[in-house]
Amino acid sequence: MDVKLPDLADFHFNASMSTKECQAECFKKCDCMAYANSNVSGEGSSNGGTGCLLWYGDLIDIKGFTEESRRQDVYIRLAASELESIYNSDKKRKLAIILSLSIAFGMLTLGLVFYCVVSKKRRIMTGLESKRYDTEVPFFYFETIIAATDNFSDANKIGAGGFGSVYKGNLPTGEGIAVKRLSRNSGQGLSEFKNEVVLIAKLQHRNLVRLFGYCVHGEERILIYEYMPHKSLDYFIFDNTRCKLLSWQKHFDIVLGIARGLLYLHQDSRLQIIHRDLKASNILLDSNFNPKVSDFGLARTFGGDEDEAKTNRVVGTYGYMSPEYAVDGTFSSKSDVFSLGVILLEIVSGKKNRKFYQPDHRHNLLGHAWLLWNENRGMELMGECEMASFNKSQVLRCIHVGLLCVQNYPEDRPAMSSVVFMLANDQAILPHPKHPGFFTESSSSNADETSGSEKILSQNAVTITTMQAR
Repeated sequence: MDVKLPDLADFHFNASMSTKECQAECFKKCDCMAYANSNVSGEGSSNGGTGCLLWYGDLIDIKGFTEESRRQDVYIRLAASELESIYNSDKKRKLAIILSLSIAFGMLTLGLVFYCVVSKKRRIMTGLESKRYDTEVPFFYFETIIAATDNFSDANKIGAGGFGSVYKGNLPTGEGIAVKRLSRNSGQGLSEFKNEVVLIAKLQHRNLVRLFGYCVHGEERILIYEYMPHKSLDYFIFDNTRCKLLSWQKHFDIVLGIARGLLYLHQDSRLQIIHRDLKASNILLDSNFNPKVSDFGLARTFGGDEDEAKTNRVVGTYGYMSPEYAVDGTFSSKSDVFSLGVILLEIVSGKKNRKFYQPDHRHNLLGHAWLLWNENRGMELMGECEMASFNKSQVLRCIHVGLLCVQNYPEDRPAMSSVVFMLANDQAILPHPKHPGFFTESSSSNADETSGSEKILSQNAVTITTMQAR
C-alpha cells in the first residue's frame, strides 16, 4: 500500500535481505507487525530489491499518499479474523451494488411492461390499431369486437347466411357498427377477405357501404361496417307486410341509388370494379332508406383497356348471375348490369327470380316479365304489395329497363351510364327488349334445379362458389 513508513520506534533492519526474505523473516515472528524494503528510491521496491525493515509493536504515524506522490510500500500483517472482516465487508459492498443494479433493472423492466400494457389497452379502448394490410382501413382488435357485440350474443344478431352472421355492435365511442363474422365454410377465403378490405378502402360514394375496419384473429375473419338500421333490401321487398312501409317513390329512389353506385364502380372510381355478386341481400338501407351496395369479397378490378375477363372459378349467387358468366365464366360490367336488371324486376314484382312460380308456365321471373311486356300487360307484374301513390309510368319504365338489362347477350345490354339516364329521364326513348337470359322452361317446378345434373343448394341470400373445368 502507498504510505509513509511508520516511525522507527521498535524495528529491525537488515541491509542484505531481499523483499521475499524480509517477508519470510516477518512471518517467523508472531510480534512482527509489518515489513518493507529499505530502498526508498522506488527502484528497489519490487521483490528483487534489497534491504529489510521489520516493525514490532504498534505502528505509529502511517500516512497514505496518492499515486502521483507515491513514497513507499509497507506490508502490514493482519490477523485472519481481521482479513475475513475486510473480505466480508467488501463482499457486502459488492452485493449491495449488484442488488441495487438488479432492483433498478427490474423497475425499468416493469416500467416498460406497464407502458406496453397501457398502450395496448389504449389501442383496445379506441378499438383500432395501425393498418395490417396495405390499406387505409383500420385494423380492429378482437377484444374490441367481443366487447362491442357482447361476445357475439344472439340478442345482437341482425342477419345470417352462408357467409356467416352479422351482429349489431357499439364502439366505446358510442358509434353503432355492423360486424360481419365470416363462417369457415363461407366460401370466402383469406384472399377474398383481403380483396374486400383493400378494394373498399379505395371506394367512396354515397351508395356504397362504408367499411370502418377489419379484424383477423386466428381463424376469425371479421368486417366492421357502418350500421344500417333498416337491414337489407330483401328484408322489405319480399315481405307483403314490410314492403308497404316503403312508398313507390322510395322504391324508385332505391333503384336509382343502386344504379348510381354501380355507375361509380364501373366508370367513375379510380379502378373499374366489377362486383360479381350483386343481389337484393347485398343492398343495405340506412336510416333514411338510402341504398348502399355492400359485400365486395368477389369483386374484380379491370385496368387499362380491359373490359372482359374469364375465370375457371365461377362465383356468385344463382338467380343473379348472367348467362355468359354462369356457363362460360366470362364476366364484365355487363354481368353487373344483368344482376341489376334482376333486382329491378324483383323490386316491382316483390318476387324472387330464383323461386318464382307461375301456374300458367314454367318460366322464371325474367321470362314471365318478358311475356307480360310483349302482351302489353306489364303492370300485372306488380305484386300484391299495395305501394302508396305508385307512378305507373315509372313502374313501366323500371320493368322496361330491367328487361333491357337482363337480355341474353351482353352486347345487347345497356351500359350502366345508359341505365341511369333511362331511369332518370321520362322522355328517353327505350329500345324494345330481346328475350332475357335463361329464357327456357324449367323441367320441374322446383326452382332449385338447373338444366343438367348440377344442383344449386344455396339460398337466395347466400353466395355460392362453383368450381368446374372449362
